[in-house]
Amino acid sequence: MCYIFVIQPVLRRPVESTQFTSWAFGRRLVDAGLVPSMGSIGDCYDNSLVESFWGTMQLELLDSRIWTTRAEIATAIFEWIECWYNPVRRHSSIGMLSPAEYEAVHTPSNHDH
Repeated sequence: MCYIFVIQPVLRRPVESTQFTSWAFGRRLVDAGLVPSMGSIGDCYDNSLVESFWGTMQLELLDSRIWTTRAEIATAIFEWIECWYNPVRRHSSIGMLSPAEYEAVHTPSNHDH
């Protein structure tokens, strides 16, 4: 499933963090056609990794042209992730390997079990 985001001015960080994670606030986001952040307050899996990914995709893909249809942008996002970001694009945080190369190097093969 692909989610397509429409850029709209919204409050970046709410004043009250509990408001951000409340059920009612999440429901209002969904009702407005927005997809809320997947992180939660106080856990070790904060949004920095995802924010970095979305920022990279915004710069390298989404801002590169005007998109005319949802299907067009969904296909472009799929191709960017599967044909560029995962198999080719080098990442400094994983020793200048692509995610696919990193996974191949650090995943035990079936015969190692």
